Amino acid sequence: MNYRHIYHAGNFADVLKHAVLARLVTYLKGKDKAFRVIDTHAGIGLYDLSQEEAQKTGEWRDGIGRLLATPLPPDIEALLAPYLDCVRELNPGMNQGMEAGSVTLYPGSPKLTRMLLRPQDRLSALELHPQDSATLARLFDGDYQTRVTELDGWLALGAHLPPKEKRGLVLVDPPFELAGEYERLVSGLAKAHRRFPGGTYCLWYPLKQGAPIAAFHEALKALNIPKMLCAELAVRSDRDTTGLSGSGLILVNPPFTLKQELDVLLPVLKDRLRQDRFASARAFWLRQEATEEDDA
Repeated sequence: MNYRHIYHAGNFADVLKHAVLARLVTYLKGKDKAFRVIDTHAGIGLYDLSQEEAQKTGEWRDGIGRLLATPLPPDIEALLAPYLDCVRELNPGMNQGMEAGSVTLYPGSPKLTRMLLRPQDRLSALELHPQDSATLARLFDGDYQTRVTELDGWLALGAHLPPKEKRGLVLVDPPFELAGEYERLVSGLAKAHRRFPGGTYCLWYPLKQGAPIAAFHEALKALNIPKMLCAELAVRSDRDTTGLSGSGLILVNPPFTLKQELDVLLPVLKDRLRQDRFASARAFWLRQEATEEDDA
């Protein structure tokens, strides 16, 4: 309950998560039918990077700040446009240039999602921390497309699925403050997928020294969910730090083009956000339907 994302908002992990989140929402908009995004650990929604907490860590400078420090290649700019256009909209001064210091407001996942939705689409944002939930509710006060609920987001993987729209994206982004969170991701996905097998899922997890990543991946494979893609970005070695060295995403039922897009995007993110020579990035299938021969 002591977790505050303001210390980490806009960092390299947010860049990966939000870039992919924006692609997923964009693909859902490819059909006219309405969909719902369920954000299980929503936070406060919008972050002021000029606040003391953000300035104290300065993590955003090595994330969104570094990403925007120089122009991006046209193909990467196009892939990131749904995400970066939202950041630029919140920071009008950025329209005059790409200076990292011009980033003041940074959208958390619920704000980013909401900026991308069409009138027929809906957002359910859950946050357990009472103060953060109240802040989030104020952000979306009067917005009929968004429902903010003070609730343990893990419970949403049962009670809130399937959504009445029968189309949707579930973002699970826990703070990983407690032991056993990797296991909770596996069991939570198993429960959610049984209730809503056609949904798209995006699960975030940290890369750090001692993290049980191999066991986590094996447990996910054992679920036998047909379409499960993994994307990881590490910006430094984990040998000399106990903190976050990278992050990953598990993507269930992703758009069929996402793997190819990640193959283009991840190397650029690695080069732009690297903090030492041990930076790495990869996208690979944990489980894939046999009919998709390109990545078998």
